[in-house]
Amino acid sequence: GFEPALAALKGGFSMRLDTFTVHQALALACAAVITQSVVTAGCERAPQPVQFRVSLPKSGTAVSLDGRLLVMLSRDPSREPRLQIVQDVRRTQQIFGVNIDGLSPDRDATLDATAIGYPVTSLDDVPAGEYTVQALLNVYETFKRKDGHTIKAAMDQWEGQMWNIKPGNLYSEPRKMFIDPASSGQIAITLDKKIPPIPYPKDTKYVKYVRIESKLLSEFWGRKFELGAFVLVPDGFDAQPDARYPLVINPAHFPRDISLFSMMLPDPTATGIERTNQDGGYTLYKDWTGGKVPRMIVMTFQHPTPFYDDSYGVNSANNGPYGDAITQELIPYIEKRFRGIGQPWARALHGCSTGGWEALGMQIFYPDFYGGTWAGAPSPIDFRAWRLVNIYQDRNAYWYSGPWGPIPRPSIAHPGPREVLPANRMEDGHVGMTMEQDKHLELEN
Repeated sequence: GFEPALAALKGGFSMRLDTFTVHQALALACAAVITQSVVTAGCERAPQPVQFRVSLPKSGTAVSLDGRLLVMLSRDPSREPRLQIVQDVRRTQQIFGVNIDGLSPDRDATLDATAIGYPVTSLDDVPAGEYTVQALLNVYETFKRKDGHTIKAAMDQWEGQMWNIKPGNLYSEPRKMFIDPASSGQIAITLDKKIPPIPYPKDTKYVKYVRIESKLLSEFWGRKFELGAFVLVPDGFDAQPDARYPLVINPAHFPRDISLFSMMLPDPTATGIERTNQDGGYTLYKDWTGGKVPRMIVMTFQHPTPFYDDSYGVNSANNGPYGDAITQELIPYIEKRFRGIGQPWARALHGCSTGGWEALGMQIFYPDFYGGTWAGAPSPIDFRAWRLVNIYQDRNAYWYSGPWGPIPRPSIAHPGPREVLPANRMEDGHVGMTMEQDKHLELEN
């Protein structure tokens, strides 16, 4: 800024020093500095809050997409952020989500501080730092239902409603970057990857897989719906083609196999739940083939729905006639194909947790179809104990009302060092998350 003045002092200007005093030179220098500062300030932009601008590749899909846009931030570089979102607040990474309509190669989507997050609620409250960032679109489908409602929802693609591995969902390559919510401005992310389909299950000697269209569900949802089932056949099934067998139905969440039946020796290095499952699976195989178990058919089934990883096995005004589809379409098909006896006295239900609720519900709603039920640790039979909430009496699901103010209500608890799965309603255990945090996570996906 002082160069013009110095040049003048050295005679660089075409003027005489006797008319261009040192004071005038200094004044000119100051004016130059001020002018330059004003121009520079005008060119610089003020810091902008962080905003994620998510796009599709120009060579991608030609149709617009609806869905739930998720942006994840992770401090753990060992895995993709989409695989690190869990219920336990002590172990999860950060996720934000917004609904979007009409995402296309020519129309981007934006996620900013208005999005709800978990476990940190607002993007504004994320500490500045280095993160691995990834975006994912949980793609929605438009259903025109028989009841007259049109809804947008993410249909199960035989993965059990797990958005982070759902076939057809789009996601981005993880990128490491520094993020300051107050000043990072716009961050561009491209959804240039697509989760592939899940392979069709293969039959083994003892475990068979079937998938059939349900006309009842297809009619309700306005497009083709299918039900799947894994069937465990008895030893000697092929050698005795005239034998007929009773059927045990084992409802569960969304099975990918007969999980507690394994022909493999347990891994001696396995521990905890994994070792327990391996030991139990191999023991059942030995008993099943060694004459210690009566000959029967055992089935567990997949009942995909847009809302959850299973239908709960009963009819629902919002979910459709799953109970009728299972009892009128799927089970008769299984009994015919695998030589079931096909009588109520030769059908029994057994389940645990969600499967326990379903084993009770299916027996209660179809008492003449099943001969009995054995339910273990069922999910809440009514809403007096939905986790730790009595929705009929409690005024707030997130907080207990104390005499001096609200107290956060636990949702998931962990029983300490024992190697078992997280458990609900364990008030003497360690709290993994509150009810409010649990619902925020549910809102994300």
